[in-house]
Amino acid sequence: MKILVVDDEPDVAALIGMGIHYHRPEHQVTEVHDGLAAIASIDRDRPDLVILDVAMPGKDGFTVLRELRERGDDVPVIVLTAKGLEQDRVRGLELGADDYVTKPFSHKELVARIDAVVRRYRAATAHRRTNVFQHLELRIDFAQRKVSVGDRDIQLTPTEYNLLYHLATNAGRLMPHETLLAKVWGHEYRDEVHYLKVYVGRLRNKIEADPQKPRYILTVRGVGYQFPAAESAGVSPPAGR
Repeated sequence: MKILVVDDEPDVAALIGMGIHYHRPEHQVTEVHDGLAAIASIDRDRPDLVILDVAMPGKDGFTVLRELRERGDDVPVIVLTAKGLEQDRVRGLELGADDYVTKPFSHKELVARIDAVVRRYRAATAHRRTNVFQHLELRIDFAQRKVSVGDRDIQLTPTEYNLLYHLATNAGRLMPHETLLAKVWGHEYRDEVHYLKVYVGRLRNKIEADPQKPRYILTVRGVGYQFPAAESAGVSPPAGR
């Protein structure tokens, strides 16, 4: 894997790189120290994952993340936030971060987060089916991994697609919070309900005509989410059903 570390403090970036090399020597790590250099490195080197500090002078991490997602770049991103700043963690997720780590953190914790994000990315890209899911105006082509609403193509990050995939392939079935978290993020995230709420909100903003009155991703308050049974879908029942 190619990993880009973005932190305006060179010593911190170097320590992060050393920690990754120690635990995962097979990974290739590049370090840059500002937002402009981050965008240039992503365009030039196409890293497999970005570790992005949000508190940088000039073009900060939030701005970098927003630009990436607005242009449809789905590279997985882990944001680094300061301890106690919950609003930064939520904002990062809302802008499309795949995960966050709070400073100070151990190298072992960071590597565990990297491994979890990589698992989710690979799971999202591995979901290839030859059939098509259709409900109202929403269409999911599993073979091409393409999502559209009417004549509008929808750009999703791997985590967003993975979440939509599990909801759509279980259409008509209530999916509890813990089940979705385990399937999309991993079993170690089963209690992190705020991840799910943020990403359901992101999906609704992209696929719903009115996110406040959703037609596709329905909330079962206090329990989980449910996708309506599809009008026409060549979706095989999930294993074990």
